[in-house]
Amino acid sequence: MTSFDVLIVGGGVIGMMTARELANGGAKVLVVDKGNLASEASWAGGGIVSPLYPWRYNDAITALASWSQSSYVRLSQELLEETGIDPELRQKGLLMLAVADERNALEWAKRCQRPMVQVAADFIYQLEANLPAGLEQALWMPEVSSIRNPRLGQSLQRSLELHPNIELKLNCPVLAVNRGECRVESVSTADGDLTAGHYLLSAGAWSGGIAEAADVQLPVQPVKGQMLLFKAEPGLLDRVVLQNGRYLIPRNDGRILVGSTLEFEGFNKRTTEEAYKSLYESAIRIMPKLEQYPVEVHWSGLRPGSPGGIPFIGQVPGVDNLYINAGHFRNGLVLAPASCHLVADLILGRQPMIDEQPYQLKAPRPENLI
Repeated sequence: MTSFDVLIVGGGVIGMMTARELANGGAKVLVVDKGNLASEASWAGGGIVSPLYPWRYNDAITALASWSQSSYVRLSQELLEETGIDPELRQKGLLMLAVADERNALEWAKRCQRPMVQVAADFIYQLEANLPAGLEQALWMPEVSSIRNPRLGQSLQRSLELHPNIELKLNCPVLAVNRGECRVESVSTADGDLTAGHYLLSAGAWSGGIAEAADVQLPVQPVKGQMLLFKAEPGLLDRVVLQNGRYLIPRNDGRILVGSTLEFEGFNKRTTEEAYKSLYESAIRIMPKLEQYPVEVHWSGLRPGSPGGIPFIGQVPGVDNLYINAGHFRNGLVLAPASCHLVADLILGRQPMIDEQPYQLKAPRPENLI
């Protein structure tokens, strides 16, 4: 029987990036998922490599986001070279329209040394000629990227399949987490019990329920988000545009995503006509020419909501070999490289690249979700 150093429960982008980081550090890793890899929030999201309105988040989010944003170029290049699958990282910037708290935004950007400038109408229409007439000013973040998250998932999966230190066990739900007084002894699945030296819980919106099976209280809950995809043509939109909490994201083939809703309905992933209408109207307000193009797909996904939107990263108090990397809420792709590197540092006994204290399960959290 193969002996594993780390067993990861959950094969989304967070679980896969963590597995890759651990394996590159010399660990033997098993990834277990109830379905296929990157088939939940990792697939359903939009792929903006920045928090929406980043100045409105806690500094703990900024620390992870800043580290991650600077690493995506290298990561995308490595994955393309390893697998031949292009994650389609677009380094085109983020244009934010009708921002009410611009002063706060600019002060945050100066304090955190993040490129952001206020731009006037001529600059706006030079960037995006198809935006509606009458725009006078906006905020521009030139270094913000977007990534095609389904392609990122495919590329990460292939990277894991090729890695000699990683094994995958898919369509294998975890039924129980068996622990002694201060250690996890095994996890029970439909295929039998699985063991490892360390266990990492990284199951997205399902992390809270699995943690409860280990007698651990983890405040992570599902938050539904619905999105639309327009079958547009290349050149209509070239960069991410954000207005009043809704955004348009272009892909290399011309398709344009519009997102997203924020719904607290448990594990219900049903799409609704109400959300379709709201998203469609938002898309047309941001770019009226989209009315000329058909909506190709309407879907939903479940984000792993957490208090303050701050993920839980690190060892579970009182359980020596159980770790968590979950609760990234709306920013899973944004924060993934940093959070996965951090939890790998902690498991492998390396010096953490950033302070882990804000992400520990025992740390005080604000009461409300962002």
